[in-house]
Amino acid sequence: MIDVCLLGTGGMMPLPNRWLTAMMLRYNGHSILVDCGEGTQIALKEVGWSPKPIDVIAFTHFHADHISGLPGMLLTMGNAERTEPLLIIGPKNVERVVESVRIIARDLPFAIEYKELKANEEEFEVFGLRARAYKVSHNVTCYGYTFELDRTGKFDVERAKKEGIEVCYWNRLQKGETITTPEGLIYTPDMVLGPDRKGLKLTYCTDSRPTDSIVRNARGSDLFICEGMYAEPDKIDKAKEHKHMTFYEAAEMAKEADVKELWLTHYSPSLPNPGSYAGEVRKIFPSTVVAKDGRCTSLIFED
Repeated sequence: MIDVCLLGTGGMMPLPNRWLTAMMLRYNGHSILVDCGEGTQIALKEVGWSPKPIDVIAFTHFHADHISGLPGMLLTMGNAERTEPLLIIGPKNVERVVESVRIIARDLPFAIEYKELKANEEEFEVFGLRARAYKVSHNVTCYGYTFELDRTGKFDVERAKKEGIEVCYWNRLQKGETITTPEGLIYTPDMVLGPDRKGLKLTYCTDSRPTDSIVRNARGSDLFICEGMYAEPDKIDKAKEHKHMTFYEAAEMAKEADVKELWLTHYSPSLPNPGSYAGEVRKIFPSTVVAKDGRCTSLIFED
């Protein structure tokens, strides 16, 4: 199971009922924060989630509405007596950028480690989740992220018994470990596991024009969180000029990527009531949610 919460849905500037961009996921006791706009700490408080167990902060890019909440977040994490290292992931120069804004959050009781993204696409593992960062198309270097939780095949008790495998090895084989017994026998997971089952997949993308890389990486996602900066039909030229996208372009990508559900986010401050456009967007992709701050869900394995 992966818990997901869209903490802030605003772009450019916060509004009284709309914090700036941030999304948090929780898995197996660990938390990953993607972007940290102004107001993220308050948004966390509003949904009852804690900043203390945040193990990773991943930035899409370094515009202020995506990073301006970081110094305060770091101080709060430090005041919560955190001592474990924090991993911060982001585009080129992530360490220089973070250390610059950290000038007002210098003394922390925990170390910060950095992972700088350099390639067009990079895969890495975070606490059992398979993650991928992929470049999108904004007016500065910007990445989207996918997070996947794989699921092995079902354990076949009868096959295990037929192979004469002792029960003490079953759990290790189910976890994918190859066993060599004291007698020299070798047991591999494929001897007792069926075909891999469908896992869970979350894709997050803000601040971009529509791209093939977004569609490719979002394909088959259980949840696709994507920016919809503009909803008004006459704003398409502005979206192209500023390298953002409209509700309808995000919905077209969700349809092409065959995702289960689309949550729109990162609304322009000139858009006071994004939900009023929900009907038109759902004509393109019916499983669209015009999300509000604090929308949470749990992604759960299919039976």
